Amino acid sequence: MRVLGRTLPLGAALVIMYALSRVLSTGFLLLAWAIPHHQPHAYLEPGPGFSGFLTSWDALWYRQIALHGYPPHLPLFPNGDVSYNAWAFFPVYPAIVRGVMTVTTLPFEIAGPLVSTIAGGAAVFAVHRVVRMRFGTRAAWWAAVFFAFGPMSWILQLAYAESLFLFLLFWAIAAMMRRRYLVMIPFAVLASFTHPGALALGAALVIKAIVRLARRQPIGARHWAGALSAIVVVLAAGIAWPLIAAGVTGDPSAYFDTEFAWWQDFIGRTLLIPFTPAFVLYQRLLGVWGVVLVAAVLIGFAALMVSRTGRRLGTDLWAFVFGYVGYLAAVFLPTQSLIRLLMPLSPLFGHPFFTGSPRRRWISFALGVALQLPAIELLWVAFPP
Repeated sequence: MRVLGRTLPLGAALVIMYALSRVLSTGFLLLAWAIPHHQPHAYLEPGPGFSGFLTSWDALWYRQIALHGYPPHLPLFPNGDVSYNAWAFFPVYPAIVRGVMTVTTLPFEIAGPLVSTIAGGAAVFAVHRVVRMRFGTRAAWWAAVFFAFGPMSWILQLAYAESLFLFLLFWAIAAMMRRRYLVMIPFAVLASFTHPGALALGAALVIKAIVRLARRQPIGARHWAGALSAIVVVLAAGIAWPLIAAGVTGDPSAYFDTEFAWWQDFIGRTLLIPFTPAFVLYQRLLGVWGVVLVAAVLIGFAALMVSRTGRRLGTDLWAFVFGYVGYLAAVFLPTQSLIRLLMPLSPLFGHPFFTGSPRRRWISFALGVALQLPAIELLWVAFPP
């Protein structure tokens, strides 16, 4: 692989490329931190300085978990509803950060971004592997570049669980694509306890099986056994955290009530009815036109997936994209955080739409870099990502 005019081993090239991307993103973050604002940098900034800037917003909850664990009792708002608390955040990332803090004596403000940055580098290798299996070496390189330099790539070095989750998720997808379903299981289980969304892996396995049966493609007994084992384990892991929260707190709906605490600012107190959150939110914002907008987006997505462009993803990526977007549509309230939660779809950057010609590749790269600073200003300084 040629980098800066020199031929390097692929691994070294990816490391150098990712390091350069972190230098650029750090520069953008420093600029955003240094620009005077009419409001404090990043709501709930834990302390002065740039390290405090990198550990704001939800990073404070990961800090609390790393230092103090989870509360045995749910805090309440004055009206009796469950208030914001740490049960909305999964344990693997803060546990790793706590381990690094213990071994190195580093504070969370250093250990958190350090773990995230290293995991982000691992995620670069993982997305490269996924794309290479479907679209080839050149597309894989550029997909890794777009991932590392993209509009939301700065989040890979903040004290959020995204980097670690993406690394685990992409390696699970890679194992699924190779039909190594038993290898897929540990990555999927760890992802399930790192960040919401790993249930999409189970959905992808089910969709993949349905597609292959519909096409009358033979499935060997060993693959059936491995896939069924993975489906059962992934689905079990996906529902385990709400059960753990219920067991510790004594509240059967502890996890969901905690999530709804963040929803109240947008749609008030509600119950989760699958595939309704987006319609409820945008109906409140735009009336009937909000309902039409959400329906149009979902119909457009479905049409794109069944088109020739969508089918070029291949069965495995197609199934995952369908499963993940279906997961978001079913349970997620599409606020500004939606942009961050679309990062698991990063293997799509390997599609010929982005990598099919030098012009497309360089336009995609330039747009990713140009949009980073506006994204930081909008989704880190002004509002939570």
